[in-house]
Amino acid sequence: MTYDIIHVSGKPHFLIPVHEFTAMQSAGTDLPDDVLEQLSLGHINPIKIIRKYRGMTQGDLAEASGISRPYLTEIETGRKDGSIRALKSIAAALNVSLEILT
Repeated sequence: MTYDIIHVSGKPHFLIPVHEFTAMQSAGTDLPDDVLEQLSLGHINPIKIIRKYRGMTQGDLAEASGISRPYLTEIETGRKDGSIRALKSIAAALNVSLEILT
């Protein structure tokens, strides 16, 4: 299969269909294709998407990851980036790799 190449800010990027991208992302994860597609679109914070898929409230995830619920809220809404330590804890609590959250 051939892919188009586009240049953004002078750097080449491959242009591939979303379903192929989500298939590549799904390697090594238990997340279904619809969740992976939401993640790839980038409209909603990945922590929120996966948290909701796992059936967790913000309070559940905050407790499982050892951070405060207000801090988690700030991370999910983009008001704070979240420290590496917090993101690692969140990734562990969600049972996903850190890379999928960033």
